[in-house]
Amino acid sequence: MQTITPTVFVAAIVAALLGHAPPAQAATQYPWCAVYTGDDGGGTNCGFSTIEQCRATVSGIGGSCEPNLFYTGPAKRPAKPARKRPNN
Repeated sequence: MQTITPTVFVAAIVAALLGHAPPAQAATQYPWCAVYTGDDGGGTNCGFSTIEQCRATVSGIGGSCEPNLFYTGPAKRPAKPARKRPNN
C-alpha cells in the first residue's frame, strides 16, 4: 500500500476548497442610464442611482438620461402574515 505524502495531501485539500468557491453575485443594477452623444457615436452608462446624478454627468459633455430598462428594483420581502390573537 502506498502512503500519501503531506505535500500531496495539502495540495488535494487546497484544490478541493478552491473547487467549491461561492457563486459570483449578480452585478448591481441602477435605475438610470446616461446616453452620451458625440461625433464618434457616443455610448451608454447605466450606473446611476438618481436622475440628478445622471444629469450632472451628462451636463456639459452632451447626452441624455433614460430609465434603465433592465432595472428590476430592490428585492422585496414577502409581507408577514397577520398574527392571530386569541379572543378573551
